[in-house]
This record gives sequence, structure tokens and C-alpha cells, in this order.
Amino acid sequence: MRTIPVRAGYLSNLPMLLSMMLAALWVWYTGNTAESTALFLGIIAGGLVDLDDGFTGRLRNLFFTLIHFSLAATAVQWTFGHPLAFSLLMVWAAFSMTMMGAIDVRYRTIAFGTLLVMLYTVLTYSPLLPWYTNPIMLVCGTSLFSLCTLVLHLLFPNRPVQDNLAGSFARLADYMLVKAQFFDPDEVDLLAERELELAMKNTAVINGFNQCRTALFYRLRRQHRQRSIGMLLQYYLTAQNIHERISSRHVDYAALAHKLAHSDLIYRIQRLIVLQAQACRQMGECLQEDKPYAFNLMLQRAGEGVQQAVARYCAEHGSDEDLPGLQQLTANILAINEQLLWLEQVKNNSKEQNIGDLQIAGLDVDRIRDILPALKAHFTFQSNVLRHAVRLAILTAVTCVVVESFHLKMGYWILLTGVIVCQPNYSATTARLKQRIVGTLLGVVVGSALPYFVPALSGRLIIVVVSTVLFFAFRVRRYSFSTFFITVQVLVGFAIIGMDTQSAMLSRFTDTILGSVLAWCAVSYLWPDWRYLTLGRIAGRALSSDGVYLRQVAQQLQNGLSDDVVYRAARRNAHELAVTLSNTVADMSMEPKRYGQHLAEGKTLLQLNYVLLSCISALGAIRAQVDRLRPQLTPEQVQYWMTIAGSLAELMEQKPDSALFQTKWEALAELLKVSRPLPDDDVVEKVLWRQLHQIHVQLPLYRQALRADAGAGRIAAQ
Repeated sequence: MRTIPVRAGYLSNLPMLLSMMLAALWVWYTGNTAESTALFLGIIAGGLVDLDDGFTGRLRNLFFTLIHFSLAATAVQWTFGHPLAFSLLMVWAAFSMTMMGAIDVRYRTIAFGTLLVMLYTVLTYSPLLPWYTNPIMLVCGTSLFSLCTLVLHLLFPNRPVQDNLAGSFARLADYMLVKAQFFDPDEVDLLAERELELAMKNTAVINGFNQCRTALFYRLRRQHRQRSIGMLLQYYLTAQNIHERISSRHVDYAALAHKLAHSDLIYRIQRLIVLQAQACRQMGECLQEDKPYAFNLMLQRAGEGVQQAVARYCAEHGSDEDLPGLQQLTANILAINEQLLWLEQVKNNSKEQNIGDLQIAGLDVDRIRDILPALKAHFTFQSNVLRHAVRLAILTAVTCVVVESFHLKMGYWILLTGVIVCQPNYSATTARLKQRIVGTLLGVVVGSALPYFVPALSGRLIIVVVSTVLFFAFRVRRYSFSTFFITVQVLVGFAIIGMDTQSAMLSRFTDTILGSVLAWCAVSYLWPDWRYLTLGRIAGRALSSDGVYLRQVAQQLQNGLSDDVVYRAARRNAHELAVTLSNTVADMSMEPKRYGQHLAEGKTLLQLNYVLLSCISALGAIRAQVDRLRPQLTPEQVQYWMTIAGSLAELMEQKPDSALFQTKWEALAELLKVSRPLPDDDVVEKVLWRQLHQIHVQLPLYRQALRADAGAGRIAAQ
């Protein structure tokens, strides 16, 4: 079926709307209001564990999800009323479910959903109902939601890929607009800030690419692949190629801005990048609306203008030697035009392409021999996962003791709030805590009043349906809004089963405050992240992944262009470690008083790592050019440059405190002096020398920044 041109959010929320409407109709028709709360919570749990996958993959996920939910809900029903057994069960579940999340996203999602189902079972427990009622209704709700998602998947199987690709192109456009600011001579003094901003935008681009990769992987592993999937994969690979080129660093931007301050060339380059950003945004809109992308001829004219301006500049100055890398820079930016033109041709070319030849790196972790090492690696307090698991287990134990000691009737709202609010790091927890309290307060006021204005069952069911759908619509973008709507849903749901909303109102808000306070205490005093956050270790891993990426680039330059899975995986890993470093610095920025001077060191490391990664990307971007000019290079020349690249990669992969670093770095300095002269027309060797020289210059700066971070040691709280 042709993809309908509607916003992605409408389609993603459609299964929740349909399942809630069907459940509400069943409650209204049968009058079984006592079981309605568990049924609605089961639908919510199903929505929280929903994972994008192929049809068979969704069936497999549903099978394991229902097993986990059934066992968890049954265990709670059997142990509730026996304080010791129930407390031990919940503490074990909090720890084990959190540790399971270390395996991969699928395990983490289902495990967290299972923990929520256990809490939902407690909150819907009633001694008047048979023990099997709540587990069955929770499972029925999850099954109903999953059935709706399966129907939607059969109608629009590739819509998630298309939406993720649209988002990736939009993020790529934002990234390119920031990069265009590097070519503004009036803003040259702010280049350091622009590089940090660019690194943060890169985080959004890589996260978008990862979502696309996940959605594509689950569809490409099928035996019979649709041609449309091959076309979407080509879009994804083209977006990656554009990103590699636009993230490349071929020149000293400050020197470029000073040299071309009174020339129209720099403004032509900036305008071309802005037009390319607009083209990427247009591509995203075309994917969302299911329209064919058309290459804008204005891009071609702007590219020709840049070429003519560069030729005139070189003619006036004899060459580009006073501004090294100018021609390579413009050639790289013009190559993005070729990638954008290719986007227009993909739809026709995909008809002739063998989709079976297209591959993407795997994601599944299914075998025991893969699961056990993944878990074992996190059984150390240096692991954020273990610290968070122990923290949640202690939070659960304390809450159970408080609830059972004071016989709080609805006290397990405290635990539900604590589990949801408590995040692996302090900054995320405090941000969610504030939003949770504000949203709950407003939701309590509105939710407790609505039943008086809407006494009819049908009206209350409509409120429950609408508030649940809105909860899902806002849960990622505006957490405070989602908390408001779920609070309204809960209180109106209590009114449906005959509970006094006035007593529930005070309990709901008080328990939210207590749960939030416990969550804050847990992240503040139980192994707080600032005592274990080591910039040196993260930055060292990022540098090592840069070395692997450079080694793959060197092999490509030596053996020929091959945009294979191994190369793309090395590039992706380097960018993902850069994202990890960027996220670490972002978390530190939210608590500047705690980190003090380490925050400045973190920004320096982030900036230097991004410069290194950009230089390596520049080498990757010239692979096609080297291939075209390979006949002009002798085997000795190729070996010479590959030796330098391999040695630089080896330096990156060494430990920060390696004693051999200085010796090897000085040896490379001698090699890079290039005793033999480079001919003026030897473009390839000039480009290789320039990029490898930039990497060589940046390496000691990076090492110095690592040593400045307290010897790459532990950051202590100020």
C-alpha cells in the first residue's frame, strides 16, 4: 500500500487509540468496571514495550513479553500479603530487570516493562477478585495493543523506516546549518563555540542514524526483501556519505576566514552549504509526505559559481598554497551535490539493483555465549548499569519497609514514582523529578474534579481513552504533560471502579513527592555518578575508536574503495564514542558547580576529539578521488602513506600513559617531513600529507588534555 502522507506521530499513536477504544467499548458494553483498571494498564504496558520489528520479529517479541508479564503478575498476586516474600521478590526484580537492560535495547525494554507490570499488579490488587483476574486482564490489554500494532504493521510495514529517515535528514540539515557558520568571517572569534555546538548536533545525527539502522536491520534480515526497503537503505547510506563529507575538516577555518574576509568566495561556500541543508530538509519532508524528491537546479548553479570563484582565486594567487586545502574543501562540498542528485535517481536505479547484496551490521543478542559476556562486563561498580541496579534495589527495599511498617493503603505509588523518576545519572533524575511533581499536581487537581462534572460511565471512559493517548503522545517530548495526562487517567479510572477520588487525590500527590524524594536521595548519596565519571577513560575509548576508523580508511585507500559493512561499522563506532563523550560533557554542564574545572577540560577533550574525527572523515571522503588517481601512484608511494596512517592509528589505540607515545610520535614527525619534493600536480599526495599532518599535530594536544584531567583519573565531587 502507498504510504499515507500524515505526520508520524498520528500513525504511531493510532494503535493506542484503537486498543483503548476497543477496551472502553468492552467495559461499557459488559459493565465489568472492576477489571477495567488492569485492562487499561495492560494496554499502557504493551505500548511501553512496543519495539519496531518485522512481522515475525513482532510475534516473537510478543511471545516473550506475554510470558514475562504473566509470570511477573502471577508472582506478585501470590506473594502480595506476605510482606517478606513480596519485598524480596520486588527487590530481586528491580535488580535483575535493570541488569538485563545491559544486554541490548530489546532486553532493556521488555525488562523495564515487566517491572512496571509487577507494580501495576500491586496497584490494581483487590482481595475481592480471584487471584488470576489481574494477570489475565494485564495480559489481555497487552495482547490487544499488540494486535493493533500488528495490523498497522501489515498495512504500513516500512513507515517507521521512512519516518526515521525523515528525522535523520532533518537532523543532518540542522548539522549542516551549523557547519555553514564556519564560513562567516565576522564570526571567526566564535569558532571554538561553534565546534562544541557542532559536536552536540552530531550527537542528534548519530542517534537518528542508529534509529534508521535498527529499523532497516529488522527488515533486511527477511529472506524475501521488498524493493522499497532497498531504496530506503540507499537513502540511509547516502545520508551517511553526506554526513562523512560535511563533517570533514580540510582547512584551518580561522585562517580561511581571515584570508577570504573580503572575497565573495567564502560567502559562496556558505550559501552552497545552506542550500544543501535545505535540500536535506526537503528530502525529509518528501519522505514524510511520500513524494518524489527533485534535485534543485539552484544547487547546480551555486556549485558552478563556487568552482569559478575557486579557479579565479587560484589564478590570481598562482595556486592555493597560501590557503592549503581550499581546492579539496570545495571539491568535497561539491561532491555533496552529487550525493543529493543521487537521491533523486535512487528510486529508478533501485529497480535494477540486487537488494540481496545490501547488508547492514547485525543487532541481535540471542545466544548465551553473547549474553553472558555482555552481563559479566557490567558486574563492576565502574559500570553505570550495576550502580543503577543496586540503587533501584535499595530504593525498592526502603519503600517496601516504609509501606508495610506504616500500613499505607496505596503506598506503592511511592515505589512506582521512584522507579520511573530514578534515572542512571543525577542530571536526568532531577530534570524528570521536577516535571513529575508539576505534572502530578496539575493532574490531581483536574483529575479529581472531572468525575463530578462527568458522572456517566461513557463520559468517563472517553476521558480515560483521550488522556491515555495524550500520555503516549507527550511521553518523549514533554514529560510533564505526559505525567499530567496519566494522572488524570488514573484518577478517573479510580472513579470508574467506585473509589473515592478525593482520598486518592491526596494519596497520589503525597506518594509522588515521597517517591521523588527517595529517587533524589538515591542518585545523590548511593554511588553518585560524579564519583565514578572518568573523562579520561571515556575520551581514551573515543580516541581508540578513532584509531580503528583511521585503520579502516587506510586499508580502503590502499586496497580500493569499498563501502562495506566493516568500514561503516568502524565509522559508526567512532561517532558513537564521540556521542558518549558529548553526552558526558552535556551531563556535566547541567551541574557546573560539582565538576568545576573538569567541565572545561571535558569541553576541550570533546572539541579535540571532534577535530580528530573530522580529519579522519576527510580522509574517508577522498577515497573515491584516490581510486580515480591510483594509476598515478607507485606502490612505494602507497606504502609510504599507509605506513604513516597505520602508525597514527597505532598511536591512537595505545593507552594514554604509554611511554612509547613520544618516541613514535617523533619518528612520525620525521617521516612527515617528506624528504622528497611533492610535484605541484600531485593532488593525491598533497591531500594525504595535509590530512595526516593535521592528525599528527592534534594527537599530542589530545594526550595533554587527557593528562590534564587529573591524570585521566576519577573526577571527585567538588
